[in-house]
Amino acid sequence: MARGPIPPSPLPPRHGVDAQRFRMPQAGPWTSLRDHLVERLSPGLASDEVDRMLAAGEFVDASGSVVPVDAPFVPQSAVWAHRDLPDEVAHPEEPVVLHRDERIVVVDKPHDMATMPRGRHVVQSTLARTRVLTGEARLTPAHRLDRPTAGVLMLTTEQRWRGAYQRVFAEALAHKEYLAVAPVREGLDLPLVRRTHLVKEHGTHQAHEVAGVEPNAETLVELLDTAPGTVGSGEELGLYRLTPRTGRTHQLRCQLAGIGIPIVDDPLYPVARDVRPGDFGSPLQLLAAVLAFEDPVDGTSRRFVTRRRLARWPGRWPALRA
Repeated sequence: MARGPIPPSPLPPRHGVDAQRFRMPQAGPWTSLRDHLVERLSPGLASDEVDRMLAAGEFVDASGSVVPVDAPFVPQSAVWAHRDLPDEVAHPEEPVVLHRDERIVVVDKPHDMATMPRGRHVVQSTLARTRVLTGEARLTPAHRLDRPTAGVLMLTTEQRWRGAYQRVFAEALAHKEYLAVAPVREGLDLPLVRRTHLVKEHGTHQAHEVAGVEPNAETLVELLDTAPGTVGSGEELGLYRLTPRTGRTHQLRCQLAGIGIPIVDDPLYPVARDVRPGDFGSPLQLLAAVLAFEDPVDGTSRRFVTRRRLARWPGRWPALRA
């Protein structure tokens, strides 16, 4: 039987982070909620910590009422609680709000800031930071940017708008332009459309291109300008405009590495390198520069442009039409 929509948390976000929802299974051997939570949360959460949280009234039901210490196990019921947050290195930048109305908030995401809370990046994620910055507790990203990538990111303000704006991206109705700094390769005929089959397997950091398989990733690559690189290096750098027509994970980074022009300061392509947590000094030189689409609610033309720059580009910055 299909489940209905997930009910909103009865607890407000803490530091911009939602409470965790624990939905009970259809059946089980437990007589009390406490016994189920102890088994479910082990070994990450010790039994005495579960007892402490129950005694402190930190678990609530869908109405927001505190769950009693001796609450019975009720199949398919749900409780919510805030979990302890990981230790994080504070990001030195804030997301910059480019646009805000009743339905959407558009921000300029800094480099090396995760879109969503995940793993080591929770309070320091763009979602959590923007919720705190704007006071909008129900913000949700309509799409995602890789953590190392900076630029234009759109969030919806309420659940009733979420589906309409997420479909813009799911159905490839958004026009997106990126700017990247990468080497200039002698003999590379540009502009070109790169069509490849990309695969990113679960548990691996890198995506890879598979030859001889129907393409599932397509990007228009254009060279906008060139400039000398570091003094004495003899390197020539290019500023590239990348217009993806699909949205595969790591598409731009993998495809540019595949044609011999890996993006400057990419920690994964073509070779993975270690970057210590909190090292914000050499960000990936990739920027989500333009986002444009027809608004799915009122039909107006929307266009948002980054205010950020790529630090490793030594040449003239292009004019981006807002």
